[in-house]
Amino acid sequence: MAVVKTAISIKEPLFEKLEELADEMDMSRSGLLTLALEQFIERYENRILLEEINSAYADDSQEEELELAAKHAARRLEALEDSW
Repeated sequence: MAVVKTAISIKEPLFEKLEELADEMDMSRSGLLTLALEQFIERYENRILLEEINSAYADDSQEEELELAAKHAARRLEALEDSW
């Protein structure tokens, strides 16, 4: 995979924390930034997917499903009563 160089501007206190953590983890600053960005993007994409799933289920009327389940339960009960 190709590597692209870029220049970014970050506040000095954040840069200092980046350097400290990179040293602590025995990583380069670029490696740590890449890891952090990959994880951020993954969490973002997962959140979008979850929102889409929730939206799809929100459009589905649960009331209709509950009514249908109640009707099926009543029919099963009637069938059991008839068989006794």
